[in-house]
Amino acid sequence: MNLARLAAEATARGTPVRAGLIGAGKFGSMFLSQVPTIAGLEVSVIADLEPDRARNACRAVGWDEDRIGATTYLEDGSALAVRDDVDVVIEATGHPRSGIRHARDAIAAGKHLVMVNVEADVLVGPLLAAEARSAGVVYSMAYGDQPALVSEMVDWARATGFTVTAAGKGTKYLPAYHSVTPDGVWPHYGLTPEEAKAAGMNPKMFNSFLDGTKSAIEMVAVANACGLGVPAQGLSFPSCGVDDLAHVLRPRDLGGVLEGHGMVETVSSLERDGRPVFRDLRWGVYVVFEAPNDYAAACFRQYGLPTDDSGRFAAMHKPFHLIGLELSVSVLSAALRHEPTGQAREMRGTVAAVAKRDLKAGESLDGEGGYTVWGKAQPIAHARGALPIGLAETVTLTRDVPAGQVLQLDDVALTEDEALTLYRQALVAF
Repeated sequence: MNLARLAAEATARGTPVRAGLIGAGKFGSMFLSQVPTIAGLEVSVIADLEPDRARNACRAVGWDEDRIGATTYLEDGSALAVRDDVDVVIEATGHPRSGIRHARDAIAAGKHLVMVNVEADVLVGPLLAAEARSAGVVYSMAYGDQPALVSEMVDWARATGFTVTAAGKGTKYLPAYHSVTPDGVWPHYGLTPEEAKAAGMNPKMFNSFLDGTKSAIEMVAVANACGLGVPAQGLSFPSCGVDDLAHVLRPRDLGGVLEGHGMVETVSSLERDGRPVFRDLRWGVYVVFEAPNDYAAACFRQYGLPTDDSGRFAAMHKPFHLIGLELSVSVLSAALRHEPTGQAREMRGTVAAVAKRDLKAGESLDGEGGYTVWGKAQPIAHARGALPIGLAETVTLTRDVPAGQVLQLDDVALTEDEALTLYRQALVAF
């Protein structure tokens, strides 16, 4: 509860935390908007493939010209990662291969790293975290994004002596969304293609939110950080509002939908017929936990905590997440407390690429949010040979794959690069 004080003390010492941001997209821009009002935090360098876009992003979020002029702008994220005027590197590109390279460069240079890039984290996060620990620096999830917020709630439940039954987030979901492509994404958001383009919205990115891929990535990240289970058949996206979390997200043998205790799951804000769920959790996160004894269960009732019908399972939720607006918590925590806001520890799951339609040998896959594949959360024990969604871009199929089938590593022609090599190492090590 003293992070703002620590940051203010850093200002008084003349040693504010100096952040370097790689990727000035929506997440990065939201972070930049807060920086002028945070004592003890500066952004010294911004790297983006289009430096002028980064400058314009700073203007758009309200930076004055003096602050813009005092900041260095680069094209190369790796160059940023090794600069002497950066204490904490923020990787916010969303590109898994770039994210892995930037992370390793930062760690090797003795920089703390905040990994906004969940796509890279679910591929090799435990390996990167181990490298960071060996180097004496922090590797952290990004506070404000849902995986870090869920991890915080799981940690709270365990630190107070409860058993975590389920943890996750909400989203807008229907089964038909798995086949949506970037061409058909905007009507689901109530936008025309022209409106989306004018707002600078990326159709592939927003399609990943819709087709289930981003939910799979985020829930596997939580499982890997918190030691939770990934459903054998993938996320089921049960329709569930906040009042029913403790009823629905229980094991099946107790009347819920989970295959066991301690699972990740995403709940839908829509009923399967498209009607809105009452008091939905579309923008929020939750944890369901179990009382360890009858006395604690009685306290639930005495202090007004809503429970399931047994009185032993309860839920807490946060109805929103503010992504980049909250990112400074991770940056300051890494630099001033030397503590991550969530961190990958093991390979509990992976996100397997699934064919959106019948695919033919010789076709090139286009990765997350695209026209060819969507990402399905899978327990690692069942899917070690599956093609991860993070490696399913600009690779060529070597055989036909029918719609709905999980692609395997040997279904595509893969070049042995850093990302693939590290992924294989992570499977063995964790």
